[in-house]
Amino acid sequence: MKTTIVIPSYNEMRTLPAVLKVLTGVALEKEVVVVDDGSRDGTREWLDKVIAAKEFPYELKVIKHGANKGKGGALITGFNAATGGIVIVQDADLEYDPNDIPAIVRPIEEGRADAVFGSRMLSGRSQTYSRLYLAGNKFLTFLVDLLFGAKMTDSYTCYKAFRAPLLKKMNLVSTGFEIEAEISCKTAFMGLRFEEFPIIYASRSRQDGKKINYKDAVKGVLKILEMRLTLRRADFNG
Repeated sequence: MKTTIVIPSYNEMRTLPAVLKVLTGVALEKEVVVVDDGSRDGTREWLDKVIAAKEFPYELKVIKHGANKGKGGALITGFNAATGGIVIVQDADLEYDPNDIPAIVRPIEEGRADAVFGSRMLSGRSQTYSRLYLAGNKFLTFLVDLLFGAKMTDSYTCYKAFRAPLLKKMNLVSTGFEIEAEISCKTAFMGLRFEEFPIIYASRSRQDGKKINYKDAVKGVLKILEMRLTLRRADFNG
């Protein structure tokens, strides 16, 4: 089964080439969809060159936003363009190791799961950006578990993999980082067969380009509460 790897990218010229290079060695039938979200650091021009030169030995699609829409906006664009039976998110930085992808999607390939998240909490070896960031992530996950009866350990992880039809059925609308909350809430609300896989995470610093901040945590809380108040079973029927 083909896996679509969606990479949202905004001013990630320092790390995106390395991510795409590592994906060369990931043993999967795959397509890679890079959504450039209005970059101004030369990423767009570099992507044009590698596409023209067919530099990478896999199917690589590039979609460009004229202006920055946010991570959620980039992900929605990538999800809509996906043609694989499985869809997984890969960030354009080097915080997550693409070599984990085959193990994450395997339960879906084998028919045991509809959704698999790569959990930074389960490995015991992840490096966090700060204790405050870790506390915020744990609180957001606690809210999802409390309000939706989920059993997640890492609701804001990048590595979220789905059966493509179920992901597209979510009708995602969030344009910022709060899309992580929306996806997690809908995963639980839809009653998808869910698993987690332990991953090692190496957080980068604000100086190295980390973008998520405390305002995004507040937006995440508000999104989770909104989901609890507005989601209806009828939204996912048909």
